[in-house]
Amino acid sequence: MKAQRGAELKNGALVIYESVPSSSPPYVCYVTLPGGSCFGSFQNCPTKAEARRSAAKIALMNSVFNEHPSRRISDEFIEKAVADARAQFKGDPDEADNPSTGIGAFRFMLETNKGRTMLEFQELMTVFQLLHWNGSLKAMRERQCSRQEVVAHYSHRALDDDMRSQMALDWIAREQENPGVISRELGQSERELEAARLAGRELRFPKEKKDILMLACSQLSPSPLDP
Repeated sequence: MKAQRGAELKNGALVIYESVPSSSPPYVCYVTLPGGSCFGSFQNCPTKAEARRSAAKIALMNSVFNEHPSRRISDEFIEKAVADARAQFKGDPDEADNPSTGIGAFRFMLETNKGRTMLEFQELMTVFQLLHWNGSLKAMRERQCSRQEVVAHYSHRALDDDMRSQMALDWIAREQENPGVISRELGQSERELEAARLAGRELRFPKEKKDILMLACSQLSPSPLDP
């Protein structure tokens, strides 16, 4: 479906399964779909094959639901999503029309992705979640980049190994200034990943965080996780 719409699929229509190393049950497996969405086994799986089936099951359910035409971003959806965001953050109603604010940027991103399915939008949002988590968005604001410029640039930028490596370097620099920060952040990301997996939610954001932090750990000597 994605290929027919002209989506850029770096790995083609490839579905990637990744089993978590373990010598005893319960076993855990992650599955990454074309486009980047990630899901994990959510059941207590006594075998690796069962973990793979569990991951495939939740991925299929989410894909069918979120790719359905009724889940496309529409004007009605945008208004509801912005209203929910404003209520959650208790923002000023006028902020929703100001692209310099967080809620305004959220509306801008929704409007620029009108017609896309929720799964496609979720894949795009993961990139911006990581940029925010990593401090990259703050650095861009300090360089006087507008939100529109940032959104326009990263909306067409795939989350690839180069971006992950750059984020890992940023965390290495933080570790050198504040020893132990990677270990604390890694523990938090692992807890988030486990909670999201057991709840059957999409996992790419917490899993990418963990992978980036593990990459940073592998490049540190000695590792901050070593006793």
